Amino acid sequence: MSRNGLFAVIAVIAVLAVAVVAFAIYTYQQQQARPGIEVRVDETGISVDGNG
Repeated sequence: MSRNGLFAVIAVIAVLAVAVVAFAIYTYQQQQARPGIEVRVDETGISVDGNG
């Protein structure tokens, strides 16, 4: 394998690794985010809960 080919393979692996880490961070932040307001509608009526 030539030096350019090896560099290309390493570059692709590095880009994929960065993409996986970025997706993991994004997913973690989405799971940690809590909604500021929660609205429930059920048979007892409408209920609004918020942090404030």
